[in-house]
Amino acid sequence: MSALTRQPATPATATGRRIATAGAAVAIAGALTNALGYLVPVIGARQLSSADLSALATMLGLTAIASVPGLGLQIAIAVHRARNGAGQTGRISLLTSLICAGTLLVLAPALVRVFDLPAGYALLAAVATVPNVLAGRWLGELQGDERFLRLAAGMAILALGRYAGLIGGLVAGAGLTTSLVVGAVVAWLIPPALAILSRTDQPHVADAIRAREVLTACSATLAMLVASYADLLLARHLLTADASGAYSVGTVLTKGALWAPQVVTVLALPRLAQGNRRALRTALLLVAASGAVLIAASALAGGFAFGLAGGADYTHLGRYAPVFAATGALYALVFVLVNDRVATATKWASAPVWIACAALVVVAEFVAPHTLAGVMWSALGAAALAITLCAAGNAVDKMRRSPSR
Repeated sequence: MSALTRQPATPATATGRRIATAGAAVAIAGALTNALGYLVPVIGARQLSSADLSALATMLGLTAIASVPGLGLQIAIAVHRARNGAGQTGRISLLTSLICAGTLLVLAPALVRVFDLPAGYALLAAVATVPNVLAGRWLGELQGDERFLRLAAGMAILALGRYAGLIGGLVAGAGLTTSLVVGAVVAWLIPPALAILSRTDQPHVADAIRAREVLTACSATLAMLVASYADLLLARHLLTADASGAYSVGTVLTKGALWAPQVVTVLALPRLAQGNRRALRTALLLVAASGAVLIAASALAGGFAFGLAGGADYTHLGRYAPVFAATGALYALVFVLVNDRVATATKWASAPVWIACAALVVVAEFVAPHTLAGVMWSALGAAALAITLCAAGNAVDKMRRSPSR
């Protein structure tokens, strides 16, 4: 595995085995994360009413969006650590997590009103957000050190801490509110577990990660995740309870296509930080291939996919499955481009995604019909706009970096 710091030369076969092992471990951990994330709405669809299912999906979306800076924190720390060694990360990590939770609390009155949620749900989302964001500190250190096997274990710990309590409550029939409380409590087991896992004898250096580095990475990842979750939140806002519940089942397919090729970006990050364009092309090719397979599978077995995600009551929506999968596949490509722009310190890395997100809100609210299909097609159009703007931005940056004739 290539690193940003010099490493002793290794035989090609040993390097290949190390890449394969690391990729398999991270892929398994990513699959566990995805499986648990999908399991929550799947169980919820069988245990809750349509209204509560929609509220559950909305809570998952809000918590996911609020926790996105944790991924930005991880990326920023990984890039900084690979370049500069073990710097001080504790203070900036705690500050990032508190800002995320505090933002949820400040927005709580508006969130409760717009999404028709009980008042206490915003507090529960804030409580669960802090440990989820803090996890980015230790995961970033492991990724920056290229300790990929431990990184995979850390990803598994984060997934279990984020979803196990909620799943347990739903399976036990405890109801939505109690399940959310249990989930928030269990999430606080994440930080101590990751702190133990990431221990190292590597001495800290004086150079501490700067807030600007974290802000850049957080802004870009937040923009991408807001765009990918915005359709779910708009469905809650614009559609009836039953229609928004059905839409939340479709977004399970979107998230599957989005996160399935996650391992590619994780392993490619060191080379992306070096500005290796071949690594970028390879990553985009692999992610595109993954998306094509999932879209084709959704087209062939859409009813089965909807039934698997939400139960027999939703199989009639199978004709929409390829559209949901295509939205996720496009955003997976956006994720690669966003990470590349952050890793190479590109200015305004998140601007194309924010533009696409704003376009989605305008079109869904004022142009498209307020139906499941209207929100769905608006989301696909926004994803296409995001990838187009990102690709155009990369082309312009490449021209600027090219030497003058």
